[in-house]
Amino acid sequence: MLEAHQLSFHFASGSPLLTNISLRLAPGEWLGLSGDSGAGKSTLGKLLAGQLTPHHGSVTIDGSPLPKRGRRPVQRLPQSPELAVNPRWRVGKILREAWTPSDTLMEAFGIEPQWLKRFPSALSGGELQRVCVLRALAPGVRYVVADEISTMLDPITQLTLWQTLKAHAERHQLGVIVISHDTALLNRLCHQQWHLAGGSLRVSSTALKAP
Repeated sequence: MLEAHQLSFHFASGSPLLTNISLRLAPGEWLGLSGDSGAGKSTLGKLLAGQLTPHHGSVTIDGSPLPKRGRRPVQRLPQSPELAVNPRWRVGKILREAWTPSDTLMEAFGIEPQWLKRFPSALSGGELQRVCVLRALAPGVRYVVADEISTMLDPITQLTLWQTLKAHAERHQLGVIVISHDTALLNRLCHQQWHLAGGSLRVSSTALKAP
């Protein structure tokens, strides 16, 4: 179980962004997170993935704090994949840094073998996003925070990406948090939905589907 316990986070100026945020996500469950731009959705995603430290509160998995060393069991995928990779590394090295996925899984995500020899700048945004999603699914990862990962993609690429990720998550009982402005997408994918506004969470829709 991934749990946030009364998380609070504020800007350097001291102005609060998130206040007493609590949520829980079970293995295999999908949670949708919506909210206006600037509401703190990405910040909350970074807190849940251990990329930021809350000023108050904690994040735990099965009652234990997130590990501070080694590969994180919670992986966050940003909207802009080029910001998540080393531009001087070839795509094959970027993948192998995390793990070596099977040819079958590479094919499922639509990743062409020749991409592995290229640099990130030689791939389109949709191609690089697929690489980043696959990289995040290494053994030991239990939860994924997908932060607007399909916003810039064409409809066909969006559909393929979400279908493949959902199938993999179901097979391995991964919990997934989907951050998006797209209500229709959240309705299709998520078992529960939360809306972030004014630094607080409220239930938008819950128990849409059984996990």
